[in-house]
Amino acid sequence: MGSFSIWHWLIVLVVVLLIFGRGKIPELMGDMAKGIKSFKKGMADDEESEIADAKTVEHRKEEPVRTAKPKASKS
Repeated sequence: MGSFSIWHWLIVLVVVLLIFGRGKIPELMGDMAKGIKSFKKGMADDEESEIADAKTVEHRKEEPVRTAKPKASKS
């Protein structure tokens, strides 16, 4: 069992063309390319949002809570 000869590959190519047709293969490859592009765009959006989240964190000094003093009533 060695490698496949050119005749084996030609037969496989003919079978694939018969199953999918001439126009279907480029359409499938175009859909696959669109999927890869949208995946890359989604990954880039995730990285940008993580960077934006890291930049928007602000450290503020907390001020003590002041409670209102009850007014003394005159009786």
